[in-house]
Amino acid sequence: MTHYVEPALDLPPHVENAGVGVHGHAGPHEVFRLPHLWQLHLYAYSGTLEFDGFRHPIRPGHISLVPPATEVHFHYDHAPSQHLYAHFTLPGDGERRRVPAMQDAGADAAMLTAMLRQTVAAGTHSPTRAAAELWTVLWRTTALARTSGDGEGARHPALRAAMAHIEQRLAEQLNVPDIARAAGISHTQLTRLFRQDTGLTVVGYIRHRRMERARHLLIASTLAIPAIAATVGIPDLQAFNKTCHRELGASPRSVRRSAGR
Repeated sequence: MTHYVEPALDLPPHVENAGVGVHGHAGPHEVFRLPHLWQLHLYAYSGTLEFDGFRHPIRPGHISLVPPATEVHFHYDHAPSQHLYAHFTLPGDGERRRVPAMQDAGADAAMLTAMLRQTVAAGTHSPTRAAAELWTVLWRTTALARTSGDGEGARHPALRAAMAHIEQRLAEQLNVPDIARAAGISHTQLTRLFRQDTGLTVVGYIRHRRMERARHLLIASTLAIPAIAATVGIPDLQAFNKTCHRELGASPRSVRRSAGR
């Protein structure tokens, strides 16, 4: 059974402290609690983390996220044991993200290590930079479960490549053979992966993502509707209106008006 925590990441964190932790000097077992702070650890050692009734093996390259006021038990295989850490508050109260409490960062470990070191370096002279670096790390942890190939929400690497290709080119003409080529798989396999993961065809997924972006621009910006249509890759206004009705249930102007009520 996977152990999850649910941070709210709609606003950047406030970094109270970040650094390199060296534990185990007092013995192979430590217990502590941070009453008001989240704690994130990126490990360079082996051991075990226990909290909320779960036991998590610690290995180099693993990353953990623990909510405030949680009693944690660390068991160290060797002393001293070193990790990068950040202690922080999350001021946001928006939608919470469901994140495994312990994850293997895998291929992302080096990048996350670099960003956490930037968090540590910026902490004394640029709290805003430190918050930005840590915020990026936290968002990256939400993606690890989808990219690791383990547990719930795992996605095929080719599907991730195809989705990234689509997101970067929503304003352009997109076709399934080109997307399949960018993902390194056949047209048929791409279609099957999209059906399995999203319930949509590739074309249906593209249309959905275009209209989600259009909805955002209609509601959050004053950009003219023809410009929005072009930005999301449907420059023909008649086609844009038709797609908007189909996907959003109203005309572009109605979507924009409803947001102002």
